[in-house]
Amino acid sequence: MTSENRRKIMQANKPANTRPEIRVRKALHALGYRFRIHRKDLPGKPDVVLPKYKLAIFVHGCFWHQHPGCYLASRPKTREDFWKAKFDANRLRDKKNQIALEETGWRVEVIWECQTKDEGKLFEFLQDLVNPQ
Repeated sequence: MTSENRRKIMQANKPANTRPEIRVRKALHALGYRFRIHRKDLPGKPDVVLPKYKLAIFVHGCFWHQHPGCYLASRPKTREDFWKAKFDANRLRDKKNQIALEETGWRVEVIWECQTKDEGKLFEFLQDLVNPQ
């Protein structure tokens, strides 16, 4: 793969409104929940915010956030030092955002990309997440 091809592939990665994010939003809407997206006034701009439940949800890509034990969390074989630093910085930023939100009274949850693939399980997971028994 040429560096030009790699550049085009990397530019195609979107930071917001990804397929997994949209799956989560559609499921929440179908369950009757109302929410806000990408609230800029909250640390880390959570992907989905349910103010009524004081719940902030981040939808993480398994590759970009290196979901432990996930088949989608592969590591590139080239430029290994670069990718290790990139993934470490992503995880550190995620942790800082989570702590900042929790300190202001928000409940923070992470939904992984692989968890959004099975619609039935996603609906059940979200229902339990919003209304824990």
